[in-house]
Amino acid sequence: MVNYVVLHGSLTRDAQTQTLASEAVLVRLDLRTRTADGPADTVPVVWFEPPAWAATLEAEADLVVVGRVRRRFFASGGTTQSRTEVVADRVVRAGSRRRASRALVEAAVSLEAAAAALERA
Repeated sequence: MVNYVVLHGSLTRDAQTQTLASEAVLVRLDLRTRTADGPADTVPVVWFEPPAWAATLEAEADLVVVGRVRRRFFASGGTTQSRTEVVADRVVRAGSRRRASRALVEAAVSLEAAAAALERA
């Protein structure tokens, strides 16, 4: 199975840093993506144990995100809630052309390998 996401967009708000009960650090990002002919979508992204610079990301920062989709369930207000989000494996500033290009090439290679595996199955 393949669960792989590549996003390019801009932040709708500043990054939100959170320390979990396990003492793991995560950064929450809301990334606005656009298609050529459709409306914008806002995608929630979580990034576990990010580098220190992630906390300084501000609204409108242009980013490339590579990761996977997950749906998590949690109790809130006496009911079970769910949230679908992207868990980032890699986040790079789109303005860093070399790093952004490398992230996209690595994503393409991973997707090609997954497609080849499906063909063999």
